[in-house]
Amino acid sequence: MSFQESSRAADEDEAFYVQCRASYLSVFRSSLTNITSRQQLCRVLQQAGRNPSHATLNKYWTPRTSKLNFDDFCEILKCEKKTEENELVRAFKKMDVNNDGYITHSELEKALTTRGEKMTTEEVNAIFTLADINKDGKLDYSEFCRLLVSTVEQCQMAALERLEADAKLKRQNFGSQSYSPPKPSVSSAAQTATHPQPPETARAESDTTLKKDSRSSSRPSSARSRRSSLSNSITMTSSSTKTNKIPEPSGLQEWHHSYMKGCFFLEDDGSISSLQYQLHLPQTTSVYLTIQPLSLSHRADKPSSWMTVDTSLFVMSAGETKEDSMFVCFTESKDKEKYVWKGELNAGTYYLLPFSSGCKLKKRSRKSLSNKPVELVYKTDTGELDLTRELREVLSDTFEVIDLDGNGLLSLEEYNFFELRTSGEKCDKDAWAVCKENFDMRKNQLTRQGFMELNLMEATEKDGDPADLWVTLEAMGYNQMLELVEACPFQIDIHCEVTQPSIQPLSMDSGSKLLNQALQKSITARTGAKSLRGHDNVFIYTYRGEHRISSVIANKSNQKVTVHVNNEQSRNCCSSRGMSVFAVEVPARTKMVCQHILPINEKQDWTYNCVETILPCT
Repeated sequence: MSFQESSRAADEDEAFYVQCRASYLSVFRSSLTNITSRQQLCRVLQQAGRNPSHATLNKYWTPRTSKLNFDDFCEILKCEKKTEENELVRAFKKMDVNNDGYITHSELEKALTTRGEKMTTEEVNAIFTLADINKDGKLDYSEFCRLLVSTVEQCQMAALERLEADAKLKRQNFGSQSYSPPKPSVSSAAQTATHPQPPETARAESDTTLKKDSRSSSRPSSARSRRSSLSNSITMTSSSTKTNKIPEPSGLQEWHHSYMKGCFFLEDDGSISSLQYQLHLPQTTSVYLTIQPLSLSHRADKPSSWMTVDTSLFVMSAGETKEDSMFVCFTESKDKEKYVWKGELNAGTYYLLPFSSGCKLKKRSRKSLSNKPVELVYKTDTGELDLTRELREVLSDTFEVIDLDGNGLLSLEEYNFFELRTSGEKCDKDAWAVCKENFDMRKNQLTRQGFMELNLMEATEKDGDPADLWVTLEAMGYNQMLELVEACPFQIDIHCEVTQPSIQPLSMDSGSKLLNQALQKSITARTGAKSLRGHDNVFIYTYRGEHRISSVIANKSNQKVTVHVNNEQSRNCCSSRGMSVFAVEVPARTKMVCQHILPINEKQDWTYNCVETILPCT
């Protein structure tokens, strides 16, 4: 992504968060106030222009939910898009049996009391009384939809104006981002290992970061706040002036080699998930370990867009249980797109935990996309259905990504990683035997041609309806222009001097606790702790790597603390938090990753300037 595109994305995301704040502060006095009831959730979503159904509310407010914070609210808004006027009109049009642009009271009552979330007659009467604008016993639904959308937009505009006009509201913090917010909408996707990163969708910010006119208003101004702050300033040189600190071992071509592919996926809630792996070394040996984005480009002049995504691989020794695992090392150095570690590992079993900070892999605006998606299937001259050339290219790339061992075939295990990702289900041995009878296989493994045949069969069974194909493609990170924008394929390479390494993927429910442990340890073990002034039990660890800055907040007190974080003075930086000003709630006696920082433009110097401040308890 170019610097200009990063800046444009920053502006769009900034506007989104300002709208979130305006909606939130229309209901609550502070963005640090939690949503504590289903009714409050409904009200604040309505203020944001959503029209949540009972099913939608139940998805985010489960029987186990006791509260949601501002950041959870932002994530919900990313998943629940605004209802557009044409969508409302289409819904009403289905009730218009005469197709004359009007709905009678009886037609409306029949539709609303017998379909979907059924309403009572009293509720229908109330709606019709409000909606019968002309008082002629008929509802002009086109006019009603226009007025409804217009009213929502007016409410949002009023909220923004109120936010801009009220100096006190402008001083409110962006949110109280906790480390692992409730993710009810992603419960079924918990089968993948989710990276322990801040929940906000990563957003590349402009090198001026936030607008200058917000600087003075976003800092806590009380004397107590100033006494409780900690300032960090680090200047980093551009990558063009750095030399690789870990040279490739001489004679590497003679070392034993294994590799494995994988993929980072950007989830709806902004988190990043990926497979994790197990490494076995029969003997103690020198090891050269790398991870890098995997290019799928078929043209030298058009590199894959995700090649700038940062990757890292954390290594932990495997104990009798995962809780006994110990952090060993991670790929700290960088050589172009490749992240590297070299050293000696003892004989034994290790966990390999891929990681991406979320600074570069992030949600993108869909405004610029064409309204018409790419065609996936078509009819041949003989009237038979076939996959389009564009879809075949994407399926071929998908095959390349899920062929983890790179042998050109899909084993049942590899195919099931794909199935769990796209459908949430697994293919058993009986179903695999059926595949063997119908699709091209070799050595009981699916070939690339067989994979194409399988997808064509699914399209044929649906009479050419591409809906299921789109579900698969979107789960794999593609947009409707068939661009891979919410995923980053990668490759892990392991070279051992004296023994053959063995690497295999773990089950997809391996979870993020282990990676969280390794990530925190990699930061706290490499830097000293600084306490916030006036708070001897709250510490900030700031890790300065060759190409990344990361921080951890350690709260050793017996009560939760809220830390206000301000990066506004940083230059040429993008944060995994997606914002330059935010707040973090840290539970008692807990460590938490605060943020990761990368340069927007690696060819330029960059300055990290962060002020962390304890906010007074409310």
